[in-house]
Amino acid sequence: MIFRYSSPAVFYPLAGRLAPWFMGIAAVLCMIGLYIGFAVAPTDYQQGESYRIIFIHVPAAWMAMFTYLVMAAWCAASLIWNTRLSAMMAQALAPTGAMFAFIALWTGAFWGRPTWGTYWVWDARLTSTLILLFLYLGFMGLRASMDDARRADRACAVLALIGVINVPIIYFSVRWWNTLHQGASVSLTSAPKMAQVMLSAMLIMVFAAWAYTIAVALYRVRSLMLAREADAQWVQALIGPPRR
Repeated sequence: MIFRYSSPAVFYPLAGRLAPWFMGIAAVLCMIGLYIGFAVAPTDYQQGESYRIIFIHVPAAWMAMFTYLVMAAWCAASLIWNTRLSAMMAQALAPTGAMFAFIALWTGAFWGRPTWGTYWVWDARLTSTLILLFLYLGFMGLRASMDDARRADRACAVLALIGVINVPIIYFSVRWWNTLHQGASVSLTSAPKMAQVMLSAMLIMVFAAWAYTIAVALYRVRSLMLAREADAQWVQALIGPPRR
């Protein structure tokens, strides 16, 4: 059943049906999360109003890491099963992952100014997140530099899988090294270190970012399918034969 949807001809219409739903869910959750975070959540007794950037910064940072893991998983699938759709899904996720990595660094800089007194320090977590952004950019640059799609898929897959080692470094950096960056406020093994209303807003924004990522990836992979499968019969049935 799963391998049936590995065919671009089968997955294309499914992606078209699912993408608007995920985009709608992302929009609704984002509005709810921002309202709770900026209008309902109380002022932090230590950081004042500046802490509210957490409702954008933390979801972006989490999604930057999670998206890379998913991208690498698609790359592994493309190497193991030699499926075109897996490589296209990885390619579709890379720009969104890069965007979230940039937002995490950008918002972190504005959060760091009132908290640390500076926009940037060569902190272990900040530096490893910057490396993550470079990995995304390198993935996209490598893909764009090759005309042979299958060769590019293999090269990008190897790069993505090598770069996976950076994700646990980002996550555990605050435990492994003495850094300025605060420790995790949310953990699976301990109670949250923030008020329930703050936690609710942050988690809603995380789900909004998740839904947005899925929606954009589905829209983007449909475009990649049409470009890479232009000579396929199912594409020609949709848009007509390619121009020569």
